[in-house]
Amino acid sequence: MENYLAIDVGGTALKIGLLTEEGEILESDSKKTPKTLDAFYQIIEDTFHEYEGVKGLALSLPGAVDSETGIIGGSSALDYIHGPNIKEELEKRLQVRVEMENDANCAALAEVWKGAASDVNDCCFIVSGTGIGGAVVKNKRIHKGQHLHGGEFGYMIADFNFETKEMKTWSDVGSTVAVVRAVAKAKGVDVASLDGRDIFDHYHEDSDYEKAVDKYYYVLANGIYNLQYAYDPQKIIIGGGISVRDDLLDEVNQRLDVIFHRFKHAKIRPVVLTCQYHNDANLLGALYHFLTIHS
Repeated sequence: MENYLAIDVGGTALKIGLLTEEGEILESDSKKTPKTLDAFYQIIEDTFHEYEGVKGLALSLPGAVDSETGIIGGSSALDYIHGPNIKEELEKRLQVRVEMENDANCAALAEVWKGAASDVNDCCFIVSGTGIGGAVVKNKRIHKGQHLHGGEFGYMIADFNFETKEMKTWSDVGSTVAVVRAVAKAKGVDVASLDGRDIFDHYHEDSDYEKAVDKYYYVLANGIYNLQYAYDPQKIIIGGGISVRDDLLDEVNQRLDVIFHRFKHAKIRPVVLTCQYHNDANLLGALYHFLTIHS
């Protein structure tokens, strides 16, 4: 059985996995994300040579990843990855096939391969954490769009004041960070003094918590409703940090109940699920992307 190296590149850490072609993680590790491009190349090269007989390298990366050219557009916390041909350089250094994909797309592909969306062709994947990201899947393949921004749901306008023309995106008002900011403002305290998980865990016990969390769930349900009627997927999968909450689906469905009660003409209710693969999703999805190209 052939083994592959998968690396999930984050702003603070590189998550590393040695995987079989069936997606079994044989070994895992993490290393601090380097601060320069040269150091980035070097740590990946060094990591690759720690393992024997690796048949390929699969990368999960932030930004507008062009998987074919190997160049990443857009922006992220790692400025140095935007512009250079990372795929070409690593293939030259390692002398193996290298494939790369956007991190949210990788998370979605993990669910398409072996998770919550493995039994459908079309789905939307929402990543809800410090911001809002996502992916659109058509016929089990990522739909990237003309400008590689397919699935960038966080840019969608979720709050618009007609009088002032003030506009806020889904990421502005519907991320978990937005919840913490709202509570901090209401209580007149520093954001750093609050714990987001505590706010969600005890939101029924504090009126400021309740207002912020209730808005979060309504914004999430609103986005899910809109995606259902924009794309009509078979399933909508929620990933990101919020997806580990046992009460998430119940909370979202309660808000969807309100929406569908108000809009009687809307008959297609979204099938909403949480992801099955959390911390390992990007590694699995990166490998699946690799295998679809080199199968």
